[in-house]
Amino acid sequence: MKRIFYVIITLIAMNQWCHAQEQNKFRVGFDFGYAIPDGGGGILAALEGKYNIADNMNVGLRIESAVMAKNVAAVNDVAEIEASLSANTSYFGTFDYYFNSGSSSFAPFVGAGIGYSALANLTFDNQITDDEFEVDGKFGGLLRAGFELGIFRMAANYNIIGKSEIGEGIDAVEAKNSYFGISLGFFLGGGKW
Repeated sequence: MKRIFYVIITLIAMNQWCHAQEQNKFRVGFDFGYAIPDGGGGILAALEGKYNIADNMNVGLRIESAVMAKNVAAVNDVAEIEASLSANTSYFGTFDYYFNSGSSSFAPFVGAGIGYSALANLTFDNQITDDEFEVDGKFGGLLRAGFELGIFRMAANYNIIGKSEIGEGIDAVEAKNSYFGISLGFFLGGGKW
């Protein structure tokens, strides 16, 4: 019980010391969450460095990896196949705008990003095929919204990545690469509101 009390006091002190942001400050965020692709699921982790261009705006570089299993549909819409787990890695330049008056540590935000996603090869293990297919990376975007409370952050984001067509003719399959993510995280640095 005593340890829990010390952890709570430490988190409150950290909250007062290093939450939110000030212009011309740098901060780093760590996010962990759940990835929801078309017909599957997985986990995601992200690291994002940000520079505060104003008290309520920042630009950054986000590196995110999402490990997920997803459904892959035949181009002729006859069959739906589940691919094995794969890890996509995205590199996005980001921008966030905060709706905070400065009177509290609660700060809702919206953001967007643009960048490149390195897509993992897909492996199928079923009656139709037992092959691994190489998938090319794609440029895409990111839309997100959420809130920060002290040093903690909760966000919902949608990674917009184009479809991949694998194979040829009757054996061709299509993989939807876009996915929705829900994450919890924290950040260090950036000043205070």
